[in-house]
Amino acid sequence: MITIKSGREIEIMRRGGKITARTLGMLIRAVRPGMTTGDLDRLAERSIREQGGEPTFKGYNGFPASICASINDVVVHGIPGDRVLREGDLLSIDIGTTFEGYVSDSAVTVPVGTVSSGAIRLIRVTQECLMLGIAQMQRGHRLSDIGHAVQQHAERHGYGVVRALVGHGIGQKMHEDPQVPNFGRAGDGVVLRPGLCLAIEPMISQGTFEVEMLEDGWTVVTADGKLSAHFEHTVALTQDGPRILTLRDILEHADVSHYRPKEEMAA
Repeated sequence: MITIKSGREIEIMRRGGKITARTLGMLIRAVRPGMTTGDLDRLAERSIREQGGEPTFKGYNGFPASICASINDVVVHGIPGDRVLREGDLLSIDIGTTFEGYVSDSAVTVPVGTVSSGAIRLIRVTQECLMLGIAQMQRGHRLSDIGHAVQQHAERHGYGVVRALVGHGIGQKMHEDPQVPNFGRAGDGVVLRPGLCLAIEPMISQGTFEVEMLEDGWTVVTADGKLSAHFEHTVALTQDGPRILTLRDILEHADVSHYRPKEEMAA
């Protein structure tokens, strides 16, 4: 069942979203070669709790950590631990906060040190997919308009759109109705109306859209081993259009304009 949130509920989610946004911004700044994904997880949990929230992911269906830390060909749900970040890696960080009974959810993909121009391009296009999807969250539009916009942009650039994993409604639970695929034809699904809150999250691959699950039962990787990127925001549809509840004050959308690809560094 799809739940429509009141203005009061959206305000609570916005306040929780600021905790998520601040924490994710801090993690983006902290990422560097030589640190472990477990280091980032500890930073995230401390930040969320110090701001009055609870890490939604920790214990969720048995997940052992406060963030998902997914490297290179890992699409989502990478479990933080002893793995060391290395120069040239792509790191996707997914994070959720529960605040006063409501959840906010956000994700970003960032370069670790200097990465290839191909990796930078994948990040940029995936960011654009997210924003194009959010732009379709308008009163009277259909749910599939979001995924259609994502798919069209990703495939125009030669990328695969992961189909086995989708965005979702969000509120008192992290995963609520409706599911929000990142593909499909426009004009299908429920009509969007104010009060609807969605976690929109394109997962885009350099190669195939097909994925595989590792033996740990959590980690999802691209079937061909190619790079993947993941961006996500929690968004409320208001009378004035979409409102991003997890907007970051700095480094919004992990702006990669200040990174120089390996090829340029060598030149």
